[in-house]
Amino acid sequence: MASSASRRPASPAAPTAAASLAAPPRVGEQIQRLRSERRMTLDDLSRAAGVSKSMLSEIERDKANPTIAVAWRLTHALGVSLDSLFAVQKAPEAIAVSGPHEIPTLSGHDAGYQLRVWGPIELAGKFEWYELTLQAGGALVSNAHEPGTREHLTVLHGTIEVEAAGTTKRLKTADTARYVADEPHAIRNAGKGEAKALLIVIHG
Repeated sequence: MASSASRRPASPAAPTAAASLAAPPRVGEQIQRLRSERRMTLDDLSRAAGVSKSMLSEIERDKANPTIAVAWRLTHALGVSLDSLFAVQKAPEAIAVSGPHEIPTLSGHDAGYQLRVWGPIELAGKFEWYELTLQAGGALVSNAHEPGTREHLTVLHGTIEVEAAGTTKRLKTADTARYVADEPHAIRNAGKGEAKALLIVIHG
């Protein structure tokens, strides 16, 4: 799909919160941070959002400003709202509640997985937790994370295989695997139906 990004400043239709800041928000920096937190490559986000890789690279380096239409496609692919790119940071609430529709979700349609990001964004890169759903034959294959990173996976239902450090273990409902994640690793649905798990990532 052709990109409709522009090298001109965003149109006046941009959220009014941006205009209230002393300096404009660094949208490209925000997009790059969100992409990194979701472990997406430039290629991943480019395909998911229908924005060319070269334009996405320029946007992330703040060399080009996206139109509202392009910004919407990028945030939709990242599982966040468009307003979040322009929002002013607020003091934390005593009890902050997020509805199901507010939980960022990353889907790997070709790989047959869905990750719901339960952990707060501010802990990303330190301590993260996800709800992982794997369709029959689905797999979440990851590159090595930072040295010392470990993952903890508890099967909520179904049968899942975890591959790490040259070893493969099969888990059933209520089993938990704890394994090194600072080298390539994979989580695969080993059953015939949908499988679901709680995935916790503790970075080194």
